[in-house]
Amino acid sequence: MSDNTENNDEQVPPTDDAEESVESAEEPSLADEAAEQNAEELLESMLGEVERNLVEEYRDRAARAEAELANFRTRVERDRAANRDAVIAEVIRAVLPAMDDLNRAEAHGDLAGSPLEIVAQKIRTGFGRFGLAAVGEVGEAFDPNRHEAIVKLPTEGATSETVADVVEVGYTLGDRLIRPAKVAVAAPAE
Repeated sequence: MSDNTENNDEQVPPTDDAEESVESAEEPSLADEAAEQNAEELLESMLGEVERNLVEEYRDRAARAEAELANFRTRVERDRAANRDAVIAEVIRAVLPAMDDLNRAEAHGDLAGSPLEIVAQKIRTGFGRFGLAAVGEVGEAFDPNRHEAIVKLPTEGATSETVADVVEVGYTLGDRLIRPAKVAVAAPAE
């Protein structure tokens, strides 16, 4: 063992090459600096791309959320309008029997010059503001979607089915049929 220790104690004098390698290990070379700078530039480039992708993704999400909100608002407004129309239709259906009585009284001349004539006009005007329109006039073509035929009258000279008499006026509210008109239909004789 002592032989080994003696060899370890001997020191080898440094050579010029060894000094250069120690110095080069302490000071980075130009190639190392360039590689490090390229790595930093690559990292910055990658981070910039990731950042742009994230910004684009969040812009896309924001645009989708904005579109969903606009669609939701449109749907709510459409549903609100449909509910409003349904409520108005129900109120009108409830008042139609009274309007029918006023129409019959007017047809018999019982309203002329009475205060009820003014009431009937106000009711018709008020319902007209909501888009209530009468359906069923003598002479118009029979439409089973708008008219309810109570009786069919074979008529000489008739070429198509037409309304011969209106028993009870029907009503539409906008495009919605509130009540079909009850009519007598003149049909071609067979």
